[in-house]
Amino acid sequence: MLNLQQNINITNLSNFKTKAFTKYYFEINTESDVLKLKEIFDFAEKENLKTLFIWWWTNILFAFDVFDWIIIKNNLKWFSYDENTKILEVYSNEKIWEVAEKLENDYGQNLWHRFIWLPGSIGWAVFWNAGCFWLETESNFLTASVYNLSTWEIENFSKSDAKFSYRNSIFKETWKYFIIKAKFDLSKLEEKYSSDVDNIKFREEIQPKWNSCWSFFKNPSKEFSAWKLIEEVWLKWFTYKTAYFSEKHANFLMTNTDNWDYKDLLYLIDLAKVKVKEKFWMELEAEVRIIF
Repeated sequence: MLNLQQNINITNLSNFKTKAFTKYYFEINTESDVLKLKEIFDFAEKENLKTLFIWWWTNILFAFDVFDWIIIKNNLKWFSYDENTKILEVYSNEKIWEVAEKLENDYGQNLWHRFIWLPGSIGWAVFWNAGCFWLETESNFLTASVYNLSTWEIENFSKSDAKFSYRNSIFKETWKYFIIKAKFDLSKLEEKYSSDVDNIKFREEIQPKWNSCWSFFKNPSKEFSAWKLIEEVWLKWFTYKTAYFSEKHANFLMTNTDNWDYKDLLYLIDLAKVKVKEKFWMELEAEVRIIF
């Protein structure tokens, strides 16, 4: 029998922590729970409800008070690393920065050093092709085991199947698949561009620490960084009610209160887009997913 929780507080499922509730809620704790998704989707169709998957600390903004949908929380956690083959197999809700730290500390494997302190889960990283200083999730990706939400079958996706591009993949484009786990080949460094940035020092000294989802907008290109464009339109440290762009890093949308309003965030997001478009004729695109 389908066991959906009701009227659950989901505030802490977003790093922005705007107060929010959902009408229905389900947690995936084992691979067998994945097979229950068909029943959940059948129920959603019958009740005319939409569904939303949540990974741990997904870069997401809840732009609502009550979510009249079904939120499905992924709790699948476990990973293994073969020191001989250098193959990493990891479930989709493992935190990517914790895996990177353990690889480095326990196995002396530092290929994912730039992912230390990168927010989000493995599933989120594959979904978005997340990255840091030009090292991207696709770089060492081998395969992913996914649950097809159309055929209700488990499938294996290769790197070419995943169709990765900058902050994008087939999983993000189609929303047809639930990522169960992924494999990565960590035998050699693969990067879009080389970087000698000390990401630990950068995150400690440059990036602010408060309620945020880290960098909010995508960089329009290698030559044009979102933070620089926001500075150029004089929005660095600009405050609107409970929200502001950080004085340390202009692409960090922040708050200085625990009672902030998502409407204040939306105002600043739209303001930045308009000002950058007016001055530079460039479109700022959110890296954080906004759920209305």
